[in-house]
Parts: sequence; C-alpha cells; structure tokens
Amino acid sequence: MLDLADRLTRARDAAAAAGLDAILITPGADLRYLTGYDARPYERRTCLAVPADADPFLVVPELEEPAALASPAGALGLSMVSWAETVDPYALVASRLPRGMTRVGLDNQMWIEKAIAFRTALPDVEQCLAGEVLQRLRMRKSPAEIDALRRAAAAIDRVHERVGEWLRPGRTERAVGRDIAEAILAEGHVRVDFVIVASGPNSASPHHELSDRIVQAGEPVVVDIGGTTGDGYCSDSTRVYALGQPPDGFLRLYEVLLRAQQLQTTAVRPGVTAEQLDAVGRDLITDAGYGPYFVHRTGHGIGLETHEEPYIVAGSSLPLEPGMAFSVEPGIYLPGRYGARIEDIVACTPDGGDRLNRTTRDLVVLGTTA
Repeated sequence: MLDLADRLTRARDAAAAAGLDAILITPGADLRYLTGYDARPYERRTCLAVPADADPFLVVPELEEPAALASPAGALGLSMVSWAETVDPYALVASRLPRGMTRVGLDNQMWIEKAIAFRTALPDVEQCLAGEVLQRLRMRKSPAEIDALRRAAAAIDRVHERVGEWLRPGRTERAVGRDIAEAILAEGHVRVDFVIVASGPNSASPHHELSDRIVQAGEPVVVDIGGTTGDGYCSDSTRVYALGQPPDGFLRLYEVLLRAQQLQTTAVRPGVTAEQLDAVGRDLITDAGYGPYFVHRTGHGIGLETHEEPYIVAGSSLPLEPGMAFSVEPGIYLPGRYGARIEDIVACTPDGGDRLNRTTRDLVVLGTTA
C-alpha cells in the first residue's frame, strides 16, 4: 500500500530542511508521487502547494474537481480548492500561501509559462528548482514501490518471452514493433512507453526508431521495450536476438557485453557509488577493446517515470542506498555493422542487489523461417 500521507509529510520536512518556504507542483510524476492524482497537463492550471509550516492544498479547475476527488488525492483529507473560469489560479495559490515567504521551489518539469506566471503572482519571493528535494524522496523506493516495479518487470519479461512469435526474416521492424506493442498491453501494462526493434546495422544505434527496414536472416536484433502498469510504475528491459548464425565477430562482442552486465548486476550493494558501478562494466569493455563503442551511461533510475534519479554514470559520487531501483544496461555499438545492449532493472537491497527482470540474458537464437 502506498502511503501518500507520509509522502506529503516527508515532502514538507524536506522542503524545510532545504530552506524552502513551500514547494509548488503542477501535473506530472511529482504530483502523482505525492497525491496519486494523475492530472492532465491541460491549459487550465492544477497546482499542489506544500508549505513547510502549514497544511498542503491542491488547487484544481472547477470542472476537473470531480476527477481529483475520485483519485487517491480525494481520500487524503487534503484541502482541495477549485477555481472558476474567471479566476486567476496563480493569484489564488499565492493568496493561500503563508505570509512572509522568501523562497519557494518549483517542480523541475513545470511549464515555463506557469513558472513565469508564479513569478508575477509572487513578485517578492525567490524561486528555485525543487527537483533535488523531490528527487531525493522519489529515489529511494518503499517496499510497496519495489513490489510494483517487480510486477512491471514480470509483465515486460512475458513480452520478451513471446518475441519469437513475431520476429522473423522478411518482416519490417515496424510490423514487429506493432505486434510487440499489442503484447505489452496484453501482458499487463496500461500504456506502451516505447518499442525499439533495431535490426542488423540499426542495432548499432542505441535509440533507433522503428523503421520499414526488412529484418534479414543472419543478423542480430536489439529489442528494448517498456510500458507503464496500472500501478503507475514503469518497465524497461532490453534483450538481443539473432536470426540464425550471427555475423563474424558478434559472438565475441556479446560475450564481453554479457560478462560486463553480469558483473555490474552482482556488484550492486549499498555504499557503492554510481560511478563505481558504471566503471565495473566499462573497464571490462574497455580492456576488451570496445571502450570507444560504449557510448552511454550504464543506467537510469526507474519508478513513476522510465528515466529518473539515480543515474549510473561516470562522475556521479552518489552512493547506492537500499530502495534505489535503476537499470543496468551496458552496450557496445559498432557503427555500420551491429551492436548489442543487455538491460535489467535492479533494486538495491540492504545486503546487495535484486535483479527484477528474470528472462535469460543469453543471446536468443531464433529460427529463420520466413
């Protein structure tokens, strides 16, 4: 069970500790995290205000109040303030905030027009980003959140287990991707967030978009897929498939990559820094001669968003803590030839790491019947 009231209390305390008099949050993942309300970012303004020394309140357009009340926010005992079409919602928020404020934090994904409007409504108040405060709260997941991520991982695993139904020579990446997208919904997600089917030389493009390229026998295919479940938590997993015997050199590349990813997932434990975990795989890949072809960070946090803190990247001295959940996805990409990436979601536990994705990480060789 997600304790939203506790989240609001911790947000208020975190704001005070950061020297903020209040945090202002508009529709997005931060609002969902604190209230459970998945408000749409329409032109009419919705805003959660969390003062450091007063009770939080939610300002919503009058015609959206029923939806807000029907959401988990309605059961929080949260003061809900609706506004009619002729009311200035920014002035309304400002009028209800405690007097004498000097510094407020705005959520990092607030539209610039909203931030400017709040500057006008609060002319004597310094504005800054609240992202660091909110990210610290969201970065360390509760047991209930880890369970939600585990269910999301199991759902996307079921899709990977079915890829052989659709991936075969003679089909386009786009056609395969369409079948995979349907399966993402059928296997337990409410939304498809992305589908990458990168065949042959396209597998050397880490964020390849689906194309009309026809998949050929004897080439590797990178399949990176993810969605959002009814719990609101995301999945993300990458596996590599080969349609028959892969090209010369690919098996050695894949062996190096698999070893790197396995070492990284087993190296997860509290106290290891993000850059140290990145180096575990990067050093092995570099020693094997593929260093210049590992062109991205090792991973990203995951939760209500596919990409969130913490980021597993060189230069980050952030120590891992129990409850942090993130991808471990080293990749090697040889431009114009082929590439590969292996990705699992891993949760840091008090004594190590828990790999949430359970499908095989071995190269999956499929038949080549057209």
